Amino acid sequence: MANASGFFTHPSIPNLRSRIHVPVRVSGSGFCVSNRFSKRVLCSSVSSVDKDASSSPSQYQRPRLVPSGCKLIGCGSAVPSLLISNDDLAKIVDTNDEWIATRTGIRNRRVVSGKDSLVGLAVEAATKALEMAEVVPEDIDLVLMCTSTPDDLFGAAPQIQKALGCTKNPLAYDITAACSGFVLGLVSAACHIRGGGFKNVLVIGADSLSRFVDWTDRGTCILFGDAAGAVVVQACDIEDDGLFSFDVHSDGDGRRHLNASVKESENDGESSSNGSVFGDFPPKQSSYSCIQMNGKEVFRFAVKCVPQSIESALQKAGLPASAIDWLLLHQANQRIIDSVATRLHFPPERVISNLANYGNTSAASIPLALDEAVRSGKVKPGHTIATSGFGAGLTWGSAIVRWR
Repeated sequence: MANASGFFTHPSIPNLRSRIHVPVRVSGSGFCVSNRFSKRVLCSSVSSVDKDASSSPSQYQRPRLVPSGCKLIGCGSAVPSLLISNDDLAKIVDTNDEWIATRTGIRNRRVVSGKDSLVGLAVEAATKALEMAEVVPEDIDLVLMCTSTPDDLFGAAPQIQKALGCTKNPLAYDITAACSGFVLGLVSAACHIRGGGFKNVLVIGADSLSRFVDWTDRGTCILFGDAAGAVVVQACDIEDDGLFSFDVHSDGDGRRHLNASVKESENDGESSSNGSVFGDFPPKQSSYSCIQMNGKEVFRFAVKCVPQSIESALQKAGLPASAIDWLLLHQANQRIIDSVATRLHFPPERVISNLANYGNTSAASIPLALDEAVRSGKVKPGHTIATSGFGAGLTWGSAIVRWR
């Protein structure tokens, strides 16, 4: 049975984990691989074998590893109702539609307003993904909410789990990795399935960066929008495995180029009448600053690191670039997308982009673009996709996946 840690144990075998001595190595993809199985077996669950109840534990056979694959079987997305065009922004800052479109490829974006909420968008996207996958909420084993802008400081995933009606109280938690969040969510889902015996994992990418944008700064306000996208990742036979490899990285030194730091309120008075004793305690009320970005440095980072990451993921998957049907990058800037595609020799007709309509929606951008491509018939079952997310942290990661 599965214990609280997710490892599989048998009730009559104390400390089973200490008894298992299966030769294991770390694969190039970063997952654990038993030397007894194909390199595509990224991690494994342990199944019990028939035993004589009268036998001592030392006489039991060693449990065998059961290869498990995972695949994407459903997707969905949701956007706020309020549309803000480049012409609308031109009424706020010194800019125009041509200037924005030429430099970014963006013409419109959606912004949370009125009764919209990030949780509401995430629930809508997740519901659509579950319907496509033909999976009911009761069968979800895990909810991963990839976001850097939750409605609650302590995370949004549990509220999504409740709103969806997941009556078995599956684990739900947030992943904070900005624009790389969705790719890291896919990797996390695969690890839970292959190493923990989970069957259906809901991965949601959702962000509302509009709440942290300085709308008087034309260098950043033209870029960002709000949205949510979701996929259902399901366990399958290893022969049907649809997540071939991944490549993930971070570099904290790059934080200076893209961040939204905590700042103290400047309006608080003295917090104590005895400052000589308490000093800076109690602390002042804090909030987050608006997004600060050095666009040139972020551009340099993306066009250098993203192609390298995708090439590494392809190498780990044992696939040539010619085997990829679609290139799907985080929708940050059309010039970044075009530059990466050129370096990887991907023709424009094999590159998925919906940036013009939504802007940079952070963790939502990849699943949002995927959902539109699937529902329009562009991405079909069996198609292989090279996807990559990159952004604040700095973080970046790529995955080679097959749709359904």
